[in-house]
Amino acid sequence: MEETAIVVDNVAQNVATAPQQGSMWGMVLYCVIVFGIIYLFMVRPNKKRMAEYQKMLDSLQVGNRVMAAGIYGVIKKINEKTIELEVAKGVVIEVNKNAVAGVESK
Repeated sequence: MEETAIVVDNVAQNVATAPQQGSMWGMVLYCVIVFGIIYLFMVRPNKKRMAEYQKMLDSLQVGNRVMAAGIYGVIKKINEKTIELEVAKGVVIEVNKNAVAGVESK
């Protein structure tokens, strides 16, 4: 019985101290796969969405009805970084172009 316990103890020590072959390459492959999944499901769709949003901002025209910062209005003037919206008859506000969430054509 004592002999069996010594053998089991020696085997356990050998397994614990044995070098793990291929663990470095496995870890590298795991990291590459994780970053690939992140790119496919997060980065790429976000780039596409941002490109579409920028295209929408570039296509703004005077007379378009837009929603900016939760407020609907008609574009009266387009500046470099801002737009002027008429939200009611005679009431014009200036908002940042990046606040535009949606556009309705003329």
